[in-house]
Amino acid sequence: MSIVREGEIRPALHGDGEAPDLSSERTQGKVDSSIRALLLASVGSAFEFYDFVVFVFFASTISKLFFPSTVPDWNRQLETYAIFAAGYIVRPIGGIVMAHFGDTRGRQSIFTLALLLMALPTLIIGLLPTYATAGVTAPMLLLGMRLMQGLAIGGEAPAAWDFVGEHAPEGKIGFAIGLLTSGLTGGILLGSMMSVGLNLAFTERQILGGAWRIPFLVGGTFVLAATMLRRWFSETAVFREMHLHSKFSDELPLRVVLRDHKRAVISSIAGTWLVTASVVVVVLMTPSLLQEAFAISRSQIQAANLAGAAALSISTVLIGIASDRFGVRKTALPLVLLLTAGTYALYLGAQRMPSVLLSLYLLAGLGAGVTVLIPIAMVKMFPPAVRFTGVSFSYNIAYAVFGGITPVLVARLAQLNPLGPAHLIACVGAVGLLAILLAPNGYG
Repeated sequence: MSIVREGEIRPALHGDGEAPDLSSERTQGKVDSSIRALLLASVGSAFEFYDFVVFVFFASTISKLFFPSTVPDWNRQLETYAIFAAGYIVRPIGGIVMAHFGDTRGRQSIFTLALLLMALPTLIIGLLPTYATAGVTAPMLLLGMRLMQGLAIGGEAPAAWDFVGEHAPEGKIGFAIGLLTSGLTGGILLGSMMSVGLNLAFTERQILGGAWRIPFLVGGTFVLAATMLRRWFSETAVFREMHLHSKFSDELPLRVVLRDHKRAVISSIAGTWLVTASVVVVVLMTPSLLQEAFAISRSQIQAANLAGAAALSISTVLIGIASDRFGVRKTALPLVLLLTAGTYALYLGAQRMPSVLLSLYLLAGLGAGVTVLIPIAMVKMFPPAVRFTGVSFSYNIAYAVFGGITPVLVARLAQLNPLGPAHLIACVGAVGLLAILLAPNGYG
């Protein structure tokens, strides 16, 4: 079976099987069209990731509305976080199933389906009855919607990276994936901004009275609109060529990945730990950890966190561009060092100089942009015939494992030592760097 070489992006073929004129294919109009597609894909992914994480920003409110008031607060919070975690548990299932059809039926359709599967449950969450109205049915419905969101997000990130990587202009794969990843991380920023904005615009009583529905209705509506736009995306050139010449895997794609690409899978899983640790520790958990450890005001840490999340979204694009010019391996080392130094500086600064917290969070956010190198590497490591499956399987298995372990580990380390989270980032950074350096050839 003939397979397109790893990392190669070929032009689409005409119906007669002949390649179009390369000079025509590389015209400015084609490049502009690709960039528009990348921008639309990034915006859609931003709102989809927003839909997935906005739940956690309103976990306290949800716990009061969807569980009986007779249950202790800590128990309601635990049950709410358990529903949130359920979305992570089913991620591998959604990712593997969607990836199979992405490798056999096409990237574009699955890329659109993932968005639709996120839009509908998010809208429904915004319309759900509360415990006071529907009793135990309310949390059960909430759990069902959360599971559907988990299935969707399991296919979204791998589908998005694969889709934009194969749609990118020649020599711009890093930029394309960087822009897309900026959208994904930007979803966290949008969730944080929505939380801050809602708390400024409404009182707690108003939020409990119905304003809590706004983030879900807004997010679901925007994602539904993005779904409509994705229907107009063209299939990638790589998949069109595979389809034209029947260059599909003769076996189940997952079987091929596990048998023939073990090194790429191991490297991808280890690298994804760096992604989960950077996002969970630096962006999601650090605000509460710093508040508890160093008694920093909520408003100060919120402002600094927003700055760090914004820096992360910007840095992924810049680092993607750098990887196109210098290669993934050469770009990785200084950025892992920046992430490690920035995280230590953030925690030490919070302890000794909280007045410069915002600047230090910016530095840590810039360093966290190293996470974009992992999807760039993964897209280039797996051959086109099983690329979607290879990326999705590795990413989702790693996220299901490390996404669950990391918060518990970080919380425990923070109890033992205020710098414990920074120590973890240093260790995971070393693992991620090793994963990139020892990955199969296919990128520079």
